[in-house]
Amino acid sequence: MKEIYKHWSAPLYLSDIVDHPFITVGKKSYYSGYYDNRKFEDGCVRFLWGDQLSSKLYNPMNDFGWTIDRLIIGNYVCIASGVVILMGGNHNHNQDFLTVYPFEETIKESYKSKGDTVIESDVWIGMNAMIMPGVKIEEGAIIAAGSIVTKDVPAYSIVGGNPAKVIRQRFSNEVQKMLEEMKWFDWDDVQIKGAVHILSSQDIDSLYEYYLNHVK
Repeated sequence: MKEIYKHWSAPLYLSDIVDHPFITVGKKSYYSGYYDNRKFEDGCVRFLWGDQLSSKLYNPMNDFGWTIDRLIIGNYVCIASGVVILMGGNHNHNQDFLTVYPFEETIKESYKSKGDTVIESDVWIGMNAMIMPGVKIEEGAIIAAGSIVTKDVPAYSIVGGNPAKVIRQRFSNEVQKMLEEMKWFDWDDVQIKGAVHILSSQDIDSLYEYYLNHVK
């Protein structure tokens, strides 16, 4: 599929457009790239070695022994236009050195892996947010528009600001515990289709009853 965004209301599923070897995407996760008019792998995701051009230029694993950080995206993730996910290609500005300048002669030693960036299922990342390398955003979290996420985000929390901080939890501890047990986003398509109207409500008891009767 060509990555062409015809309108802001017509996002594309990541599973249809991503073929990067270091990006893993789940089902029904989408990117709304209309306003940026940039491809997901070359606009939203940045500095990730492994695309066609960077692969031809050098191989940091073979040449330098680096571990390449990966981007892992779960199911039913919503990524708005303008979101930036920074990855491993810029990890050679070593703040422990006397200079952060990446001299060619010392590039091998300057690199520091940040670890994989993980965006778990049912996450919504608002417009123009930036996700820094190595961050884990747990299931059900919401990232407010324009936020700079510099550290891990707890499940079912709403975070915002620069740097992003927890504004509040979306649900009570009891409801969150039930959601974390059910993990609706891992159900098969038939099970989810049968629960769509409950999922799009506040009726946690009905969802849990459906889970016990049709999923568990």
